[in-house]
Amino acid sequence: MEEQMSDGTHERIIRAQQGDASALAVLLQEHYAFLYKYLVKATMNPLLAEELAQDTMVRCMEKIGTYNGASSFSSWLITIATRLYIDRKRRWKLEMKWKRQEEGVRSIRWRFESRNLEWSEVLDALSRLSSVQRMAVLLKHYYGYGYEEIADILQIPSGTAKSRVAAGLNQLRKELSEDEHREG
Repeated sequence: MEEQMSDGTHERIIRAQQGDASALAVLLQEHYAFLYKYLVKATMNPLLAEELAQDTMVRCMEKIGTYNGASSFSSWLITIATRLYIDRKRRWKLEMKWKRQEEGVRSIRWRFESRNLEWSEVLDALSRLSSVQRMAVLLKHYYGYGYEEIADILQIPSGTAKSRVAAGLNQLRKELSEDEHREG
């Protein structure tokens, strides 16, 4: 949807890029409803759409100097809004993954403790590693596999297996030394 810039939009963009705050305010006001309606349809959530529209306007104020006219101004705003929404969804997905992982750790810990099995600080520290590092460290140092075997099991190059073990061990050392400092 190409907009016509004969209505003064082009002039307002230029003035806004030169630091004219009132031109920027008018520009944002003119495009807010259009942007909000797009975001309601994209998110199917009016409250989130409102939040993203406001975030988009802030980003527009920060980045107005980068607008080059290659697309219509409204398309530029939609691009910013869409990227903000995708980033937010990505962050939510990651937070949910962490939350599920944390719940899984609590469940395992409860099972250990309810059966009078020891839940050590090492297991606690292991639980904070990424799953790929945790598997590599366990296979190497708990189960005694070589790097080639770990690579075969995890279907990764042996160099990647080595680096995951090394990174995991470094993280474990860091976690365990931080635990000692907290207790000491």
